[in-house]
Amino acid sequence: MSAPQPSRARLGTPRLHLRSTDSTNERARVLALAGAPHGTLVTAGEQIAGRGRQGRTWSAPPGRALLASLVLREIPPLLALASALAVADVVGADAAIKWPNDVLLGDRKLAGILAEGRPQEGWAVLGIGLNVAVRDADLPPELAGRAAGMGLAPADVEPVLSRLLAALELRLTQEPGAIVDAYRERDALLGRALRWGQGEGVAAGIDGAGRLLVDRAGGERVALEAGEVHIAHTAP
Repeated sequence: MSAPQPSRARLGTPRLHLRSTDSTNERARVLALAGAPHGTLVTAGEQIAGRGRQGRTWSAPPGRALLASLVLREIPPLLALASALAVADVVGADAAIKWPNDVLLGDRKLAGILAEGRPQEGWAVLGIGLNVAVRDADLPPELAGRAAGMGLAPADVEPVLSRLLAALELRLTQEPGAIVDAYRERDALLGRALRWGQGEGVAAGIDGAGRLLVDRAGGERVALEAGEVHIAHTAP
């Protein structure tokens, strides 16, 4: 595994913290368009319109989740995988990743990651929501049994943020090969039956470009570059 190279700019500086906001990603996007430097961080105690992948909302009780978005001017080729690995590094050895970047504990979602931006214009916004101190009792009925927390206290949100920024410093500067190797060790889908909009099959890992490989009935192997996949409860 190649050693990560030091980042040219420290992540998390400057920082804007908001007691409540619509979306940290939206606030960071405005700052990016205004010329904010690489590493600019937006955090919030509460989001009222947090966004997730596929147009979903991201909800968390005030003060119990890490809600953060970073402005990136140096955008790695495997941003989704690298950022998920950084979160998993902070959570611990039991964390797994559902392609491309949902971090799980025991098949329950612990963190969501949303990258948005315009790489052709030299910027991206990386949003991370991590359930640091979210308890089962805090979850809405539709998330019962589907979401998890780290089991920590609200006072731990800030220390977890510091650890996450350090992990991101390392992962976002690693070579793609090292990211792929590390991701494969946390792959939550390998060997599991999947379904997606265009078909179904069995997950066969990821390739060197970070694409999800799926073996379909009849022996065909396909590579998914983006989109939503679901774990099937029965073999396809």
